[in-house]
Amino acid sequence: MTPLNALTFKQLRALEAVAHYGSISSAAESLALTPPAVHSQLKALDETFGCAMLTRNSHGTFEATAEGAVLLTAYRKASAALGKAAQTIDSLKRGLAGTVILGVVSTGKYFAPSIVASLKKQFPDIEVVLQIGNRDSIISALDTGQIDLAIMGRPPRQPGVEAYGIGDHPHVLIASPDHPLTKVREASADQVLAEHFLMREQGSGTRILSMRFLDQFGEGRPFTYTEMDSNETIKQAAIAGLGIALISIHTAAEELKSGRLALIHAKNLPIVRQWFVLHRADEKPTGAAERILTAIREQSSRLLHLEEIRDILKS
Repeated sequence: MTPLNALTFKQLRALEAVAHYGSISSAAESLALTPPAVHSQLKALDETFGCAMLTRNSHGTFEATAEGAVLLTAYRKASAALGKAAQTIDSLKRGLAGTVILGVVSTGKYFAPSIVASLKKQFPDIEVVLQIGNRDSIISALDTGQIDLAIMGRPPRQPGVEAYGIGDHPHVLIASPDHPLTKVREASADQVLAEHFLMREQGSGTRILSMRFLDQFGEGRPFTYTEMDSNETIKQAAIAGLGIALISIHTAAEELKSGRLALIHAKNLPIVRQWFVLHRADEKPTGAAERILTAIREQSSRLLHLEEIRDILKS
């Protein structure tokens, strides 16, 4: 059994910083330490566990070894737990004040800032911190306790969550406004599957939904696609005529209103999913998180701009 009495949070912070930045010098700068000091912390970690926590990859930058990844996960969970303890103590002292970290999947980044702004006006003593990421990264942050609440589509199976539906989440086919299929009353499966698709990366909820829709709509027929790492890139590519995409209407609302993008109508579209706000089932939200959760649930129609979305679908 490895003795842990020599283990310190300074060493773990150094490990996380180097794994994040890929270099000791960048990590040292972020921690306001000297490179030798960071190197010393890493060396102490290696000696404590008797194995290397970092290795250089093919690009010459540092990344965590398998052992280092295990230690980083444990550190992040411990750090998140201590952060929650500090929040709880602060809330008890100040009366439901504190910090709430709200994770939102990247599809929701177009309305998330306005949600945070509205919440900050209503609860000036609660700091609402926004964290944006794809579905996998938000679920991971929820699992390790790095976020308090999350807004996403389909709730995850793991970790177990308490999820509350807060509004419709339509997904639509978009294309350049001069694309021939935008002029068709209802595009057929043959017409749609003949197009080149613009797809989000693996781990994205939109990617999962797109693949499922095309497999079912096309009854297994092959299709071509290009993978892109953001909704913004997909929209710009569609505007440029490089393909079509199944995308959340919240993501493309401004472009659809301005006429830079147009809808393609087809059977079973739009695909209407739900937005959910959720938290871990095994952890009671702090007082501050409970207030934010209640506000999001009660004001969801306004916060998600649902009336505006309905108008776009009617146009």
